[in-house]
Amino acid sequence: MNRTAINVDFSSVTGRIKPMHSVNNGPIIGRAHASGASNAKYFTEAAIPFARNHDANFWTCYGAPHTVDIIAIFPNFDADENDPASYDFHLTDEYNKNLQSTGTRVFYRLGNKIEHESKRYGALPPKDPHKWARICEHIIRHMNEGWADGTHAGIEYWEIWNEPDLNPQCWDGPKEVFYELYDITARHLKACFPQLKIGGPAVTHAGNDGFLVPFFEYLTRDKNDRTPMDFFSFHLYATTPEIIAQQPVIARNLLDRFGYVNTETILNEWNYVKGWSTEDLRYGYSVIPSLKGSAFVASTILSCQNTPLDHLMYYDAAMPAAWNGLFDKLTYEPQKPYWALYAFSRLYLLGSQAAAVSDDAALYTAAAVSEDKSSAAVVFTYYRDHDSIDGSGCENEIKDVRIDWTGFASDDGVRVTYHLLDAQHNLEEVSEETFFGSTGAHMFRLPLYTTVLITLTKL
Repeated sequence: MNRTAINVDFSSVTGRIKPMHSVNNGPIIGRAHASGASNAKYFTEAAIPFARNHDANFWTCYGAPHTVDIIAIFPNFDADENDPASYDFHLTDEYNKNLQSTGTRVFYRLGNKIEHESKRYGALPPKDPHKWARICEHIIRHMNEGWADGTHAGIEYWEIWNEPDLNPQCWDGPKEVFYELYDITARHLKACFPQLKIGGPAVTHAGNDGFLVPFFEYLTRDKNDRTPMDFFSFHLYATTPEIIAQQPVIARNLLDRFGYVNTETILNEWNYVKGWSTEDLRYGYSVIPSLKGSAFVASTILSCQNTPLDHLMYYDAAMPAAWNGLFDKLTYEPQKPYWALYAFSRLYLLGSQAAAVSDDAALYTAAAVSEDKSSAAVVFTYYRDHDSIDGSGCENEIKDVRIDWTGFASDDGVRVTYHLLDAQHNLEEVSEETFFGSTGAHMFRLPLYTTVLITLTKL
């Protein structure tokens, strides 16, 4: 039997719990399902911070093909970009409203969905990059300032393009032309909206030096006038949290190298991918909604919390995308990985990260405490990339785990509740204890892929 330990000190605050449980795409509300089914309440209950709207244009439940993408909102590039009649905002406004009704904020991708077809439309470089930048300006003015019978949505993050290093599916042109487009657009939008966060470019991975080094050389060609970049976004698909957690370090080093020391790092596409062959993708699609998928999600979130990363966004919450491991495609009810996001949200809502360490590389953990020190929580999960997706055949993959905590006590006692995410439970409370004194401890027998949420409340 494997034995391991977790030690938590709630008196040692190490930083803040960051938004590691954001997603791509929003809930289903209203007309999108004949039965009236909706998963909106689950966005609210998991306190999902942001939803990036990339690839929303694929799905009719969000208004496809008339939503979000530049070529959907401004379909005739030769039209007058200053004329409200040149734009079609209707379904995008509806999508944003539905999303924001859950308490989740919009992270807006300016660009177009990926195109796997034999002919490109949105992936083609704009004929006039200056005009494209002005179109983006008017979209922001509509969304945030009420232009053209618009809204006041308060959207803070505006991302320029998606995966321009994926040629031709996302950018069917020379990379140097994209460098110019980003430069022109970022400068224009930042001049128009200095209070907003303008960034990008959502590359396929932060280590793509062949694309990124010349990109940053272009942006910093004038050391006294660098192109604005409030955040740097990138992606990664993998099978272990360790591989994903390396990316923020690579990104931070790259940004610092080129002088972008205050630029946020945002990993806004990630999920389980064994490989890109048909066989490997099929296996990945079976993992994504499974118990194994939930442990992968939990371990990745917990790992990235302890990196230089500022923000993490799961791909995808879109219905009925194969990448969506959060909700059942027919009922819209939560699947196992949703509960991993929910568990982390209990830390996020508390606010402050507390010191938590594990002595086992396969046991991932983080802890949090509220500002008034009245509540605290710990999440931990047991994950490694085993072939089983439901834990069957893993009878020898069980750990005896002892968790010890200190720095959280009350003369009237501390109520401690234990919640399990495993084959039989979706974070239901399985036991409760009351502790007196300055420390506490508990023993678990933890099968592979199990996630545990412990909540502590002073009485």
